[in-house]
Amino acid sequence: MSAAALVDLILRQTAYMTLATADGDGLPWASPVWFAVDDDRALYWVSRPTSVHSRNIAARTDVSVVVFDTNARVGEAQAVYARARATQVPDGDGIDVFSRASVESGIGPWTVANVTAPAELRLYRADVVDLSLLDPQATGGRDIRVPVGLTTP
Repeated sequence: MSAAALVDLILRQTAYMTLATADGDGLPWASPVWFAVDDDRALYWVSRPTSVHSRNIAARTDVSVVVFDTNARVGEAQAVYARARATQVPDGDGIDVFSRASVESGIGPWTVANVTAPAELRLYRADVVDLSLLDPQATGGRDIRVPVGLTTP
């Protein structure tokens, strides 16, 4: 399997990503968030604008993401690493991607009304600018990363 195909498989089969943000002063914060991915590898999630990671994104759009199977045995995990630019999606554009993943997970559908005022949650999107994969050939659980192109296979 190609590195790009493995990235897409991991992104589509994993429910949570670890979202790393920083505030305006650079103070880091990491949060697990349930997410959905579109065909261009844009990552979507919903959150309260008052949460720490959402406030951080409002101050600094650069984020890092790691997606991995937390149930994998030590030394057998695969992981996707990304640097991205995140933003709140004010008009709910992309809610269809999030809703499709939600329905497939048995959670139920989402609409624009669920993520726009006066609703409590908002839709967020991270556009990947740099992507790598834990080297599937590395042994002993070594953290060796392979750059992956940003175009989808």
